[in-house]
Amino acid sequence: MDTRKLTFSALLIALGTLLGHVIYIPVGVAKCFPIQHTINVLSAVLLGPGFALSNAFLISLLRNILGTGSPLAFPGSMLGAILAGYLFQRTKKYSYTVAGEIFGTGVLGGLASYPIAKYILGKEVAVMFFVVPFLISTIGGSLIGLAILKLLERNSWLEKQGFLRR
Repeated sequence: MDTRKLTFSALLIALGTLLGHVIYIPVGVAKCFPIQHTINVLSAVLLGPGFALSNAFLISLLRNILGTGSPLAFPGSMLGAILAGYLFQRTKKYSYTVAGEIFGTGVLGGLASYPIAKYILGKEVAVMFFVVPFLISTIGGSLIGLAILKLLERNSWLEKQGFLRR
């Protein structure tokens, strides 16, 4: 196990848990958190798909345990993180990573949230109800993540720290 990746993963999980409830956009029964999507993009690029998925799950779990999250955080964050990580692993392109996060969270996660809302939360909503709010937060959060990656890359921080070797 790479200690650097594990430590950075723990830092991102802590940031996502602490900042996730500070900055959010309430839409319907969902709470849309752009910070989660920023962390998903950073995790996908810097740590890989496995860590990205684990980080998304643990942040969602911790936020729910602490009462600052929603069960709807699980499908959106996890599908976006794994797709973003997979696409970056295959292409090494930030644009595909961001597109994977947006599609995975916004579309797939939005659709996957319907049964959770209906059968677990007891909310009657349309199948596509969560797609637009999830897209709004994931586009914003993904673009923030992209901007952070570009800044880190411009300063050669990614290469110096051994996170990114192209």
